[in-house]
Amino acid sequence: MSLALFGLGNKSSKTVKHFKRIPEGSHQHDMMKHAAATLGSGNLKLAVQLPEGEDLNEWIAVNTVDFFNQINMLYGTITEHCTTESCPVMSAGPKYEYHWADGTSVKKPIKCSAPKYIDYLMTWVQDQLDNETIFPSKIGTSFPRNFITIAKTILKRLFRVYAHIYHAHFDDIISLKEEAHLNTSFKHFIYFVHEFTLIEKKELSPMQELIDRMMKA
Repeated sequence: MSLALFGLGNKSSKTVKHFKRIPEGSHQHDMMKHAAATLGSGNLKLAVQLPEGEDLNEWIAVNTVDFFNQINMLYGTITEHCTTESCPVMSAGPKYEYHWADGTSVKKPIKCSAPKYIDYLMTWVQDQLDNETIFPSKIGTSFPRNFITIAKTILKRLFRVYAHIYHAHFDDIISLKEEAHLNTSFKHFIYFVHEFTLIEKKELSPMQELIDRMMKA
């Protein structure tokens, strides 16, 4: 989806990572345009559904890239408020604290500040998205057999950035008049992961009350 759709495209902000671009003229780019047009209608339930005749892996890949870009932009607007002093631990409220591990370079979970954790997280996600063996951009290239498992891990971790923003920085979002953009982006994310059962319910616990309200709306 275009970030301009959320009113964020022209904002001056410090972004966490570079945006992942889907090549114009590619089938994935066409899918992205289809998704943007459907989302623009305001019908989120319809917007997240797999278009008829399309490949599920490709649809999940396109949307995962989109959510990474959205979260990158949203978090980028409040980075000056998310510091080692203000957020010494990565949390989503008093009951939920996250420690970082990627299973390769950091195998034992480490406790770190929210900005450090999110930097680790977004760098890791970006590395997955840039890996052609995981997220192939060329037509005819197959997705790996474990693609859905990888996508689930990416989306689970991206959810944690949303959760941290809501719990620790919602006042900052309000002061920037971005709450509507954040809510629309998060609702779209929740509808998508719910449609394809991509995040376990226990992982969504920090935001369950808001999610329940969103799903009923």
